[in-house]
Amino acid sequence: MKKEDMTNQDLFDTNHTIAKLLFEQTTYPWEILPKISEFIVSLGERLPKDEFVHVGKAVWIHKSINLPPTACMGEHVIICKGAQIRHCAFIRGNAIIGEGAVVGNSSEIKNSILFDGVQVPHYNYVGDSILGYKSHMGASSLASNVKSDKSLVTVHAEDGDIETGLKKFGAIIGDFAEVGCGAVLNPGTVIGPKSNIYPLSCVRGCVDANSIYKNQGEIVEKKMGEE
Repeated sequence: MKKEDMTNQDLFDTNHTIAKLLFEQTTYPWEILPKISEFIVSLGERLPKDEFVHVGKAVWIHKSINLPPTACMGEHVIICKGAQIRHCAFIRGNAIIGEGAVVGNSSEIKNSILFDGVQVPHYNYVGDSILGYKSHMGASSLASNVKSDKSLVTVHAEDGDIETGLKKFGAIIGDFAEVGCGAVLNPGTVIGPKSNIYPLSCVRGCVDANSIYKNQGEIVEKKMGEE
């Protein structure tokens, strides 16, 4: 994947997120990560009071949401209409959960944006990441957000590296992408729209749109109708 294929415009249909303005103000999605907290506070104050409940300092929850008593909510959170927050979900903070999205059993979200229709339904960790419209993470798949040596995260494009300046940066997952069960997305991973990641894969770097990632060095183009 080249740098020109990693822009917000290439990866996402921003009509499917309440955070559309953030994407219009930046070129690459990882540039959004340090801005999420401030944006939530600004947007939350303008959300219609007849639709959203303001909880605590900076948490806004749509009135259609049924929060289970076992869910844990941090600061700076917006949960949109029709989202499902399930048993033992842990939304640590700086999180935007889109319309109809699912944050499931024991899944943890931290400093991330989930577009409308995203599913992280079973034992997932999503740290410092952005998940596009109707993308899906299979059970126990993880978006790791810190390198083992604690150095700054670099995005490795085909036509050169991009220094993000971020110590914490997980994964960018394009619209309709499918991540298989048990897969680990290493820091700085970018997955193009409509791509599939094999279960138990360890993904480093970038995966082109409309591809199937089998393992490191084995990425094939999807055929018409192939899942």
